[in-house]
Amino acid sequence: MIPSPLQSYTRTNWVEADGATLNELLADLDRQFPGIRFRVVDEQDRLRAHMRFFVNNEQTFELNHPLHPGDEVVLVQALSGG
Repeated sequence: MIPSPLQSYTRTNWVEADGATLNELLADLDRQFPGIRFRVVDEQDRLRAHMRFFVNNEQTFELNHPLHPGDEVVLVQALSGG
C-alpha cells in the first residue's frame, strides 16, 4: 500500500513488487516507479523519520527485514505540522 503523498509516482494506492527484504522490495519499486525510493530512504540508507513500514500488520524499522511471498507491506507516511 502506497501513502497518498507518494501516489504521484505510482498513480494508485496498491502496487505489487518483489523482494526477499524490504530493501529489495524498495529497489523493485524504484525500478517500476523511478525516484520513489529516495522519498522513503535517506542518503545514509536509513528509513526517513516520517516513514513507517508494516509487514503483515507488524511495524518494522529494518530495511533488511525478510519478506515472503504473499506478505502484505504497508508504507505509511506520518503527517506533521502545527
